[in-house]
Amino acid sequence: MNETTLYDVAIIGGGLAGLSLAIQCAERGYTTILFEKENYPFHKVCGEYISNESVPFLQRLGVPLQQYRLPQINTLHLTDIKGNLYQFSLDVGGFGISRYTLDNVLYQTALKKGVVIKTGTKVQDVQFADDCFTLLTSAGNYSARVACGAYGKRSNLDVKWKRSFTLQKSGKLNNYIGIKYHIQYPQPENIIALHNFTNGYCGISKIEEDKCCLCYLTTANNLKKHNNSIGQMEKELLSQSPHLKAIFYEATFLYQQPLAISQISFEPKTQVENGVLMLGDTAGLITPLCGNGMSMAMHASLLAFRNIDLFLQKKFSRTQMEKQYAIEWKEHFSKRLLAGRLIQRVFGGNTTTALFLKTMNALPILANTIIRLTHGKAF
Repeated sequence: MNETTLYDVAIIGGGLAGLSLAIQCAERGYTTILFEKENYPFHKVCGEYISNESVPFLQRLGVPLQQYRLPQINTLHLTDIKGNLYQFSLDVGGFGISRYTLDNVLYQTALKKGVVIKTGTKVQDVQFADDCFTLLTSAGNYSARVACGAYGKRSNLDVKWKRSFTLQKSGKLNNYIGIKYHIQYPQPENIIALHNFTNGYCGISKIEEDKCCLCYLTTANNLKKHNNSIGQMEKELLSQSPHLKAIFYEATFLYQQPLAISQISFEPKTQVENGVLMLGDTAGLITPLCGNGMSMAMHASLLAFRNIDLFLQKKFSRTQMEKQYAIEWKEHFSKRLLAGRLIQRVFGGNTTTALFLKTMNALPILANTIIRLTHGKAF
């Protein structure tokens, strides 16, 4: 099928960034189409913690946060590989909510605002000619004046476009796997904990309905060393941490199988690729230990929308829109991503992690500075 409608905005990916952008565009009266390869509601590999900097934005989008009685998180626990625990205050704080719930709420909101959403649809390529984009999808071809990529950590488009991070050799920042469960476990509601193990770390925090999100990141090599068995790796490696051992032995696991994602890269990415504005993890992935990818994705949608709005009002040229979005993105997020990459290098090590946590514990000013780097201002 080839549709003749020329949309104002086309968005690839229906996660937090894509849906948030779609809602803002539709509210302004722009014809908007969004493509999502899955069908709502669905689970995603994600730490499922959102800092309170995002609350005003979510309220403006119409998300009824109070309705879900979400756990309010104000304390961070960090443990080294031996299990030594260090406690830090999260001044900005945050809350826990599953992607299953939040993405679906945003999806329903987008539909009500008039966004055309093509679920179960994969975008195979994006081409630009005659001042508009053509999106080649599994459901046919569609045209739009502006195209945005919000499809997550890695996609067929990244490989097709030969984005730089897909061409990097395996290294410390670009060959990770992520595993997520929902569990029942007596985790204190106000605490998010990150437990280190060799070449990895695992986070746990409460979400809605008294459930916990348990999500960990480790190297692909760690999995390979354990015969590519997630269960074996958890039993033999993660359980060396006394905290993780207690969780894996005592928790009630609510998935039959874990959610998994591979080939995760924390290498720097471009914010505009082939004229497509990139948002969320598509534009740059922050390490989970910084705990704020969800907030950053939504904030990026606001930055993108403001520049798209100026372009569609003919107050910006296409080049100005692209350049200004990239500038604003870097102003808001580049320091956070850099901090995340630097901290990533010292976590999961037998000696480096313990030394880093002891230093943070001994120097509260340093700890507060690092935590502030992972949180932004309300938007």
